[in-house]
Amino acid sequence: MGLIQLLFSNPVSFVILAVLLLYSIIAHEVAHGWVAHLFGDDTAKYYGRLTLNPIPHIDPLGMLMLLLVGFGWARPVPVDYYRLRNSRVGLFAVSLAGCLANILIASVAIFFLQFPAIKYSQQLYDIFSKLAGINIMLGAFNLIPIPPLDGSKIIMGFLPASGQRTMARFEKYGFFVIIILLYTGLLNPLITLMQNLIYAAISLLFGLFNK
Repeated sequence: MGLIQLLFSNPVSFVILAVLLLYSIIAHEVAHGWVAHLFGDDTAKYYGRLTLNPIPHIDPLGMLMLLLVGFGWARPVPVDYYRLRNSRVGLFAVSLAGCLANILIASVAIFFLQFPAIKYSQQLYDIFSKLAGINIMLGAFNLIPIPPLDGSKIIMGFLPASGQRTMARFEKYGFFVIIILLYTGLLNPLITLMQNLIYAAISLLFGLFNK
């Protein structure tokens, strides 16, 4: 789902989609920081990360990967989990916030796809379809419960202190494990499962509003 081919076939669509995806990964990180602030941790605010200005958020490698393979990341927003009020609920809410931001963006994109002006414009339909698909992919991937992904911290919110410490110690190796699992394709069924769950949740949401 990379975007480089779009650069050559339709440069205007490439620019529009690149900007929308840039703000998708920024929204993911800002959501973490904003919810952390609600729970009493102002670390992200102190470092100027509760902003939609892309400059403090951009990770060059993450942006390159987004354009090449349709999957990327921004610089992680700093969160001091020890400063969160109601630590278990705070940990759960902060960890889930980024994925929910991507799911919300995907939902909005799918909503716009229902309008005839977009549905019958190939350019706009492709832009919003890719925006929805990539955001669902980002949300699904981050929900995987392997440190340092958000899914692992969501699970940590339900674990006893000893389990949290064990998972935290594994975090420094998690990135390499994720790369190996992605390379071998072993993560693909889990990512597909997460994507299907997100699609089902969005469909349920649209069904409730259409009643």
